[in-house]
Amino acid sequence: MKIGQYEIFAIECERFALDGGAMFGTVPKVLWEKTNPADEKNRIDMSARAMLIKGNGKHILVDTGMGQKWDEKARGMYKISNSFLEKNLSKAGLTPDDITDVILTHLHFDHAGGAVKSVEGKLVPTFKNATYYVQEANYQWAINPNARERASYLKENFIPLLEADKLKRIDGEIELFPDIHLIISNAHTHGQQLVRVKGEDKSICYCGDLIPTATHIPLPWVMGYDLYPLEIMNEKKKLLEQAVDENWILFFEHDPYADAADLVKNEKGIAKKSTFFLN
Repeated sequence: MKIGQYEIFAIECERFALDGGAMFGTVPKVLWEKTNPADEKNRIDMSARAMLIKGNGKHILVDTGMGQKWDEKARGMYKISNSFLEKNLSKAGLTPDDITDVILTHLHFDHAGGAVKSVEGKLVPTFKNATYYVQEANYQWAINPNARERASYLKENFIPLLEADKLKRIDGEIELFPDIHLIISNAHTHGQQLVRVKGEDKSICYCGDLIPTATHIPLPWVMGYDLYPLEIMNEKKKLLEQAVDENWILFFEHDPYADAADLVKNEKGIAKKSTFFLN
């Protein structure tokens, strides 16, 4: 997909699974299982999908998936697949060494796990030539995690970036590169940054965990993982209204059935118009 001066690619990193009840909070299973069927352990399929932005002399990756630093117990619990990252980058004509920049929406393990890899027992940046970007607020949240999120913020995924002088911390909403804007969202976790690529007549927004799948577009459909459910509904409402008014495409990080969707406004509010794959 072409957005302004950039080409946009969906780069699936891995597949994994999470508890369906946790993914849909108070929404009854009889509703969410229509679109996201669960296995015998109540887990639903999930994608760990990065967005690749090519153009203006940059090869930018947004988020990095789960990574492969997991023991067998964790791999079984989360049904983590082998990595698709290098194969899918190669389809876009790139290798990990070609990535110039990595924007981390936040430092939860399913977003930042692939930022670091193990080489001969040493943890090193996966994208050795890239600068990594995270919000300062999220970094501070991650190094001093609350009890609820402690298992999600694993220091092995970001301290090696700091030690390699590859991690740049940002403060607030900025235009990081021409027509690439960061949007702050604090309701899922503190200091999450969404990424909007702006074109002349349309934009694409990497929704991170504000809207992790197309099924989460309706305002009340929020995750049990979200720290502040009422606030996430407010954040979602604001983003969806801007998206439908300004012709945004939503890019989903975790939807196993679609990369993206466009929107329509009807008598019931804002809903998905259609879902599709980018590649």
